[in-house]
This record gives sequence, C-alpha cells and structure tokens, in this order.
Amino acid sequence: MQTKRMTFPSQWLPYALLAPQVIITLIFFIWPSARALWMSLLREDAWGLRSTFVGLDNFRRLFDDPLYFNSLQVTGVFAVGTTLLSMGLALMFAVMVNNMIRSRDAYSTFLVWPYAVAPAVAGVLWWFIFNPSIGILPYVLDMVGYDWNHRSSGNDAMILVILAAAWKQISYNFIFFLAGLQSVPQSLIEAAAIDGASRAKRFWTIVFPLLSPITFFLLVINIIYAMFDTFGIIHATTEGGPSQATNILVYKVYRDGFVGQNFGSSAAQSVILMGIVIVLTVIQFRYIERRVNY
Repeated sequence: MQTKRMTFPSQWLPYALLAPQVIITLIFFIWPSARALWMSLLREDAWGLRSTFVGLDNFRRLFDDPLYFNSLQVTGVFAVGTTLLSMGLALMFAVMVNNMIRSRDAYSTFLVWPYAVAPAVAGVLWWFIFNPSIGILPYVLDMVGYDWNHRSSGNDAMILVILAAAWKQISYNFIFFLAGLQSVPQSLIEAAAIDGASRAKRFWTIVFPLLSPITFFLLVINIIYAMFDTFGIIHATTEGGPSQATNILVYKVYRDGFVGQNFGSSAAQSVILMGIVIVLTVIQFRYIERRVNY
C-alpha cells in the first residue's frame, strides 16, 4: 500500500503552523509547572523578600500534617461522588431524550444550558437553595424531620458541594452520551427486540458496551474536573468548611498559598496534586481502557 507524503512549499511552514500551539503549551503549561516545581523546593519569609532552598522539606512537612491527609480523603470522596452522580444522571437524561420523538431538541437545549453557568455562580445558586435560613430545600427537609445545616454539619456540606459540582458537569456529559446513543445502529436494537430481549437487557448488553469509549473518556474528564475545576464552587458555598470537611486539595493549595502566604507548601501541594492526576490518568488508560470496546 502506497502512502502519500505531504510536502510543503517551504521547510519552515510546518514549524510555523506548530508554533502557536507550542508557544501556548510552554506559556500556560510547561512554564507554570516548572515554576511550581522549583517553588516547592524553596521557603520564603513572611514578606516574600527572601527565599531559602530547603529541598524536599516542604514535602516532608506535608506528609507529617494530618490536615493534608484529611484533605486527600475529602478530595477522594468528593471526586468519586461528583463523577458518579454527574455521569449517572447525564446518562439517564440522554437515554430519556434519545427515546423522545417530539421536543427532543427543546429538552436537549434546556439540559445544555447549565454548562454555560460559571462555577462560582453555580455555587452561589446552590448556596441559596440550601441556605438554612432562606433556602427552600431546608424548609422541605425540615417538614420530613431532617434538620439541614451545611454550616455545622460536614456531611451536609459535602452533599451540597457534590450536588453543585455534579449539576454543573451534567450538561457536558449529556452532550457526549446523547451523541453516542444517536450513533448506535438501530438494526442491532431491533434484532434484539425481535429475539425477545427486554428494554433493560438491550441497553446493558448492546447499547452500554457501545458507549464504553465515551464513558471512558468522560471518566477521565470528570475526575480531572472534580480535582481542578471545582475551586469556584467550593469557595462560593462552604470555603472548605465546616472543620475542613470540604477542603479539597485544590482549595487547600489556595488557602495555604494566598491566604496563609506559605508559598513553598502550596507549591509542593500543587506538584503532588498534579502527580496524583497523572497517576490516575495512567492507571485509567493502562487498565480500564482494556475493557473498552472500540
């Protein structure tokens, strides 16, 4: 088989076409990562006027800090809860909309709108809904005997931030799931229906396996979203409280660095957070991708 080779009128044209992406990657990814790695090896004074090289001392202090391990645990619970809830609801909505004949486009538009809401705005919306003083849901929950107060209850606060973060991400997942459902060959589903397979069996044995590439992609994206892109939601709803109950890693980086002015520890935490995401992504592509049917 003969392959075609692309030729350019100038030997510099390929490099010119690659230059914008390379420059953006260097400025917004490589340089900040290298800067954070270097700062994690330093310790600055309270005024930020002098830096001292301390090696891995910032990392050793983190591993001796119980609050940091609490933040790791909180991040794990938050990431798993947000990912499962947002992907589960998005898949359910996508199946419901895909089965519609009329009003499919209208429902799709309504379900996509929340993705345009900024994370901080989404946090404020859910803060008002669950506000113990003026929120409607605490009033409803009080009627059934549950005293909701995310200001004093860590479990209530975690539920609040998971709901807000999942609601923000459902639209993104919904778009991909709906596109995947619309690409499933109807002949396979009709053949299974003729053979007597129930609707649930047709979904779990035919449709869902065909959605595995999209599910795998969204699994990676949602975990990264929960660990990095939910700062605005946490800051607008609970600010990491009460009693560190919602202080996820990305918010702890902000609190220690910009509030506590401990830039060395904050940089070390950001390096560890970046390493955790890289390890999780490698594990997902190395082991989970084997179960994906392309």
